[in-house]
Amino acid sequence: MSIPTNPFGKLNTPVSRLGFGAMGLGGSFGEHDERALVDSVLHSLEKGITFIDTARNYGESERIVGLALKEWKGERPFIASKIQSKGPGNLGWGQPIPVETAFPQGWLRESTEQSLRQLGVETIDLMQLHQYWPQWDRVDYWMEELLRLKEEGKIRGIGVSVPDQRHDIVLSLVQSGRIDSVQTVFHIFDPLALDCLIPICQENNVAVIARCILDEGGLTGFLQEDTVFGPDDFRKSYFDYLPRSIYIERVNRLSEAFVPKHASSLAELAIKFVLHHPGVTAAISSMHVPKYADENIAAASGERLPEEVFEEIRRHYRWVRNFYETKYWV
Repeated sequence: MSIPTNPFGKLNTPVSRLGFGAMGLGGSFGEHDERALVDSVLHSLEKGITFIDTARNYGESERIVGLALKEWKGERPFIASKIQSKGPGNLGWGQPIPVETAFPQGWLRESTEQSLRQLGVETIDLMQLHQYWPQWDRVDYWMEELLRLKEEGKIRGIGVSVPDQRHDIVLSLVQSGRIDSVQTVFHIFDPLALDCLIPICQENNVAVIARCILDEGGLTGFLQEDTVFGPDDFRKSYFDYLPRSIYIERVNRLSEAFVPKHASSLAELAIKFVLHHPGVTAAISSMHVPKYADENIAAASGERLPEEVFEEIRRHYRWVRNFYETKYWV
């Protein structure tokens, strides 16, 4: 079976509903051999992935994607990237900062030009702000800069990435008609984007990119009480927001209720859940390890969850919390 596709909002370009999340190419989940990382991109493309999401802020990710694109002989995939904020450290990710601090005048062009060089392309299909706060809509220069880049053919579409679980902060921008996509956290434990953001994006033909669909790997069942993360793995504090036993108990409840009856693994269940709603244009997952890519692609290519199972999970297994607070506030 092949991976289902969706038209990408107003851009109308077909993309695979499962996308290659390229954060792992930059070392966020530990170090990997560069050749192996390039091969992981090529492997996913060969398996039918046509959507890649990267960012200036993901270390060497854009450069590695660019190396893979040079070797790829098939149809060019849809490339999305994100403009790197100039706010120091975590400033602007956990609390609002002025747009002049995050994206001063001229910076959106400079960051985009860097992305174009690293990726080795003339046009980036989607350029996203890597953070966004609705207070920024009071000034126009940042949108005008993005529109000029679009007019020049350096980008095709404009999107924003919601900093964490606060899906509602982008609703007015979606309804303004000025953007092509929104990227947001969306997974079994946090399905709140379904309540407002996703249907409103549908109404306005704005693409939705779901991220963290496996909750940084937690929804694969890998986490144990004694799991140790390497020094370069950003998750070294992520799961310790509360005692791990609580997280593991929640994961076990899910697995006991739905695996293997409705999915062969917990990861497959999580992917099927995220892709169930037609308003999700694409869901991105780290596939820098080919084995993970094969498992995720198989899940995305299989049968949908029964509607009643989807609703049961949505209503009775949500567990909304913001683990990113360990990075912003602690």
